[in-house]
Amino acid sequence: MSELFPLLLFIFTCCALLLGYPVALTLAGSALIMATIGIFTGDFDSTYLMALPNRLFGIMENSSLIAVPLFVMMGVMLEKSKIAEALLESMAQLFSRFQNGLGLSVIIVGALLAASTGIVGATVVTMGLMSLPTLLKRGYSPSQATGMICATGTLGQIIPPSIALVLLGDTLSSAYQQAQLNQGIFSPKTVSVGDLFVGSMVPGLMLVLLYCIYLITFSNPLPVNRNNPKIYLNTSLWSALLNLVPPVLLILIVLGSILAGAATPTEAAGVGACGAMLLAVLKGKMTRDTLQSVIESSTKITSMVFLILVGATVFSLVFRGFGGEELVHAFFSDLPGGVASAILLVMVVIFLLGFILDFIEITFVVVPIVAPVLLSMGVDPVWLGVMIALNLQTSFLTPPFGFALFYLRGVAPNSIDTKDIYRGVVPFIGLQILLIILVVTFPQLAIWLPKFVYG
Repeated sequence: MSELFPLLLFIFTCCALLLGYPVALTLAGSALIMATIGIFTGDFDSTYLMALPNRLFGIMENSSLIAVPLFVMMGVMLEKSKIAEALLESMAQLFSRFQNGLGLSVIIVGALLAASTGIVGATVVTMGLMSLPTLLKRGYSPSQATGMICATGTLGQIIPPSIALVLLGDTLSSAYQQAQLNQGIFSPKTVSVGDLFVGSMVPGLMLVLLYCIYLITFSNPLPVNRNNPKIYLNTSLWSALLNLVPPVLLILIVLGSILAGAATPTEAAGVGACGAMLLAVLKGKMTRDTLQSVIESSTKITSMVFLILVGATVFSLVFRGFGGEELVHAFFSDLPGGVASAILLVMVVIFLLGFILDFIEITFVVVPIVAPVLLSMGVDPVWLGVMIALNLQTSFLTPPFGFALFYLRGVAPNSIDTKDIYRGVVPFIGLQILLIILVVTFPQLAIWLPKFVYG
């Protein structure tokens, strides 16, 4: 009976989530309910719960997680101050002489915005409101326009700096140390958020390039009317560059400081948040209402993240107390095909869970359970992190349950059918699967750059 408790805990938690209860409270509540039952049946040692205060204190003093509110504030500031909107308009003006200039602008600006926020819903909604009407007016079909926006909105899962990579990197760091300790290695190697940032850059840029190539090759907007000043550079080149260069330079400084080893991701996040505020002030976009909106949104998002982390900590502690980690390890070890089968199974499970859970829950609940087992089997932690990020990105884009599709459906006009959105994302899903195959076939795409940068 005791071997069934980890499975019962997981099923009970999933059922509670499907009923609509808050994620953070569901994780902690389900774990404590099952722990109480286990104590009465003699299948759970109550002393495990005595480690909970130390776990929670460890969350509070984790310096890597300080980057979360700072990166969130950076992205929200760029959005609320309309700097991101001005960036999109300037990119569209600079590329307006090209047939697919507007589409390329949407992809590039969407990638920058997604990287700065890392929140799929925020990026999809923002890009949908800003660019969808213009794309339709310029002759893009509803499926092409909506597919483009949904795909760029999910880029925040793989392009640094993003909240998803910060959380995933911190979780993998703990899992990597735990895997080595389980193997009897008491001077464990470390993997950092910076390693995952650097490792995801090449796959992320490749994906943006694939999107652009597809757009240039297969989309058919209306021909550019060079005599129409409303479409063709309706402002000066200097004005467009003033809107374009500062936010791009800010993101490059944040990434460059991490790549050069001049700053940790947490320090770079501080630079990004301060830089975004400075840009808003210099551009005259900083008002009292804007600042209040930024602070409120940043606080809500950060509180959500950390409350889920607390709930996930309780869940993982109880899961481990029931012997769930040993059960998972034994299951993976008995799989035919060894490491390859274990990785494939984990990726399928994460992909399916991406239909019902956000990346935060998956990062805090699923990854701590499976990552130590995979890492103890010799899987590279940076490669595993990039694969999980790509997998989640594909899951959030896949019909009929992909989160990005629901977010865009909420802001798209009624004239656009849901089937148009589903049809539009299919080519981009194919491109993401192609990139996943490339990263599996050539792991150096993910692990070469971190080794080169950090030795």
